[in-house]
Amino acid sequence: MPIFNSNAEMTPILTVGNVAEYLHVHPSTIYRLLKKGQLPAFKVGSDWRFNREAIDRWRADAERSQGSINHPTRQ
Repeated sequence: MPIFNSNAEMTPILTVGNVAEYLHVHPSTIYRLLKKGQLPAFKVGSDWRFNREAIDRWRADAERSQGSINHPTRQ
């Protein structure tokens, strides 16, 4: 469900299910990351919501910082 930000552009807001599908992980993985404070999110009542742009930045930062750790060079 998109919302308007201060620049009058559409910003997609995602649910736990949407983020799990977007990242190709199980929803329990999303909840685990939330519990550890490792995923950018906010609550609406008791439900978690995510800004897709923040998720994309988080993912890019995680990939940059882990780089060769998760992708060893084959010889």
